[in-house]
Amino acid sequence: MSERPAQPNGMSRRLALRIEFGIIGVGIAALLMIFQPFTLSLFTLGCALVVVAALANNLLPFAEPGQPLAKLLFAAVIVVLILCVAVLFAIVVAHLYGEFFLSAPRVSLVPVAPSPPFWAQPFVWTVAAIALSLIMILRFLQRRS
Repeated sequence: MSERPAQPNGMSRRLALRIEFGIIGVGIAALLMIFQPFTLSLFTLGCALVVVAALANNLLPFAEPGQPLAKLLFAAVIVVLILCVAVLFAIVVAHLYGEFFLSAPRVSLVPVAPSPPFWAQPFVWTVAAIALSLIMILRFLQRRS
C-alpha cells in the first residue's frame, strides 16, 4: 500500500487495511479448511472458498487509501460477473462433452428416469439471473459515475 493521504471522498487508511486483511483472511481460512483432517464438509467449503478468495485477490489493487469505495464495488461486481459467466460456460461445455464423447449404455437393468436438459435446471437459471442482474448493476453504476 502506498503512503499517500486519503482523499476526502475516498477510503480511509483504516478501511483500506480492513478490506485488504479481509481478502487475505478469506484465503488463509480457505487453506485451513482444506488442510484440516476432521471433516469432509469443511474441506468442501474450503474448496469453494479458495475460488472465491482467488477472485477476491483481484480487488487488492483497489484497496488503497484515497480510492473511492465505488471503484472497489464496481470491480467486485465485475469479478462476480466473470465467475457467473465462467460457471455457465463450464456447464455448457460439460454438456457438449457428454453429448459428443460419451454414449449412454443401450441396455440398462435398472430403470432410470431421464433428467431434464441442462438448460432446464434451476441452478443454471439462477446463475444466469444473477449474471443478468449484475450486468444491470454495472450499467447503473457506470451511468452514475
